[in-house]
Parts: sequence; structure tokens; C-alpha cells
Amino acid sequence: MQRLRLCLEWFLNPDHVPFLIGQQRGWFRDAGIELELVEPQAHVDAADALARGDIDVAITEPIHLVQDRAAGRAVVGFARFLHTNGGVMYLRGRGIERPRDMANARVQYPGAPGPGGPAIVATMVAADGGAFAPERLRPVNNGFFHTDALAEGKADVATLVFRNFELVEAAHRGLDAAFFALKDWGVPDFCQLILMTQPERLVRERDLFARFIAVLRRGIDLVKQQPDEAAAIYAQRVPAAAGDTLGPKLLAATLPCFCYDLTMANEAYDLLADWLVQSRQAAQRPDVRGIFDNTLTLR
Repeated sequence: MQRLRLCLEWFLNPDHVPFLIGQQRGWFRDAGIELELVEPQAHVDAADALARGDIDVAITEPIHLVQDRAAGRAVVGFARFLHTNGGVMYLRGRGIERPRDMANARVQYPGAPGPGGPAIVATMVAADGGAFAPERLRPVNNGFFHTDALAEGKADVATLVFRNFELVEAAHRGLDAAFFALKDWGVPDFCQLILMTQPERLVRERDLFARFIAVLRRGIDLVKQQPDEAAAIYAQRVPAAAGDTLGPKLLAATLPCFCYDLTMANEAYDLLADWLVQSRQAAQRPDVRGIFDNTLTLR
């Protein structure tokens, strides 16, 4: 058995169903893999954790992979498994109806006061013909509790939200929420979850990662072909609290988001690299050559 520590991007949730299926059905064990799901108790810098040897694989979003490259970190993506729609969420009836209305907004995002949230909002404002002035945007950090920030009046907009999570949560709470999608307003679509590791590790243990991906594919197949069984496995591994009516809605919204095609076009990373420079998040364009290795997912 070979141990593989997979660091989640957030708490255990429906995004991780295929991995839970592989564990529950014994498919990882049959593939000679002892998979450990590492649930971070607080924000974790996955690239640093990989470099220290604390974890072997991490779930991240494409934008973070490019940001890590820009910072000179040795990381490589090798499989995409979820693609949803997402962007900037707002509540109707509070003065925001289109992107350019966000020009002076209080922007909720977990990395505040870092540059990411304002860069997304400023790009959308400019794409809608508004004034491009990131310094006029006011950062708000309410952790990952985007919906709370809007409902409690702490912020005017929240980013980055996923259609299968925050929008479902807001509707469940009776809030009249909507969102501006990244892909519709000038921001490259990075509302996807991918797996990353260290380049030398991917080369050295290629067979291990190939077996890992094969089990991931089986998990996604079961999600697509037997969604009720997938939901039952998730409920067994992540028992719902008594009276929880939101959890099943989040699960139902997430299951269709898993990808049969685990590859990613490297041109997508070119767009992200260009956007980092255009949005003033990077002084120079990061080198994204070979940033995503499709060879294992094309086997």
C-alpha cells in the first residue's frame, strides 16, 4: 500500500464525493493506495505544504496554480474534476443591478485585503463600461462566509462564489441573490477544481498518480450513472445534522458539476497569466509552460 495525503481546499463537502466513493467502495485500497483526506482547520498554503512534505496532492483552483507559479513555486496541475459557474454574488434591491454598479462596493472575499477580490470586481466594472478604479473598492474579510456577509450588511458583493454552493445557500435562506459570472464579464473562467502536486513527484511516481486518477474516474462515473448511490455514500460519510435541509440541496446542485473530461487546455492558463498582469496582480507575466500535465488523463 502506498499512502497518499490529499489536502482538501475547504471542509469536507459535496465537492469531494468521488474521493469518498473510492474510499467507501474500496477502490483506492484495491489500487494499492491508502488515501488520507486532509481537511484543513484553517487556511492552508497548499504549495508550501507540498514543499514541506506535509501533503502529497492538493485540491485547488486554476488561478491559484498560476499565482503559485508567479511566486516561483514548483507546482503542476494534472487533473480537473469539477467545473461550475461562479463569480460575484449580490442581493437584488440594494443598488446593484449590473457590474458597473460595483464601482464603489464593499467587496467580501477570504483573502482581503489582498488584491484578488478587487481585481475580479474591477475587471467586471471595466467590462461593463464603468470606471476602472480598484482603490475605490473596500475589502471585507468575513472568511468563507460569503452569504452571511451580504445578509448581515457587512458587504455589498461577495467573490468568489460557486453557483452550486453560495447561490443555493442564499436561496435556501430566502435571500434574493444573483451573481455576475466571471466568464461573462472579462475574467477568465477559473471556477474549477483541479489536483496539483510537485513536478518531480509526478514524474517519479507516475504509476501511483495514474492509479489514483483511474479511481477518481470510477468515482465520477458512479456519480453520473448512479447519483442516488453517490448521495447515499456521501450521507454515510458526512452525516447530516438533524433537521438539515440545506445539505441535500447542495449535494443535488453539485453532482452535475463533476467532469468526465479531466484535461485542461494550457491556453486557459495563458489567459489567466495575461489577466494577472492586466489586473495588476503580477508585475510580470508568469511562465505557465507545462503548468498542467494532461498526459495521465489522456491515457
